[in-house]
Amino acid sequence: MNQPWVWSGIDPVALQLGPLAIHWYGLMYIAGFFATWYLVRLQLKEAGLWERRISAEAYEGLFTVLILGVVIGGRIWYTLFYNFSYYAAHPIEVFYIWQGGMSFHGGLIGPLVAGYIYCRKHDLPFLQLADRFFTVAPLGLMFGRIGNFINGELWGRVVAHPEDVPWAMIFPQAGPEPRHPSQLYEMSLEGIALFVVMWSLRKKAWPAGAKVAVFLIGYALARIFCENFRQPDAQLGFLFAHVTMGMMQSLPMLLIGAGWFFWLMRRKQ
Repeated sequence: MNQPWVWSGIDPVALQLGPLAIHWYGLMYIAGFFATWYLVRLQLKEAGLWERRISAEAYEGLFTVLILGVVIGGRIWYTLFYNFSYYAAHPIEVFYIWQGGMSFHGGLIGPLVAGYIYCRKHDLPFLQLADRFFTVAPLGLMFGRIGNFINGELWGRVVAHPEDVPWAMIFPQAGPEPRHPSQLYEMSLEGIALFVVMWSLRKKAWPAGAKVAVFLIGYALARIFCENFRQPDAQLGFLFAHVTMGMMQSLPMLLIGAGWFFWLMRRKQ
């Protein structure tokens, strides 16, 4: 029988320049932001909205606001719902985002609120822009999960029968048992697979906001599935039975996305 691969990890610091440490986790975020900036701009040009409805200046301002929304929303949500007692005792570490600890659900709500306010203030079509951003959002998720894997964090549950899961890995920080590489599962489903679906739908003549709904449905289904293989956060464990915090926070996304999509389609008819 093949021995499980021991994941020794990669040095989380990609480059050290004197006192300045550039972390892989941060580089993954930069890669995600750059891919989003380029592909949303491409979609706006395809739809004839670039410069005619969205100026380059307005787009740059919106993008800056959205980045702040992702980082601030993701960090605050993680602090409140995933590790509040720790950060209450170590408040300065709330700002140590290079150490990991971002919540997708907060990283979703933050830019939605920030983007809506910005679009209202600058008279921009919020839902049309949201459709384009959510079309490429899975790429950001993909890069984020790569960052989790590099850090050797958010590992999966113990594999009861390693011979049936030849890709099981041992994460030394989690103990000697072989585990599911759940970071790679999430990278594949929430990231790559969902991006392929969303990108193939980008030219669908659906009502504004429908692609946001599809993303909410797709992400929620992928996340709930992957949570069955991911080890719950140590400080939380299972909320009840085999239900995790990730499942509980993804279920409203699924319901809202499905309800919104069908409402939009009925309204169109």
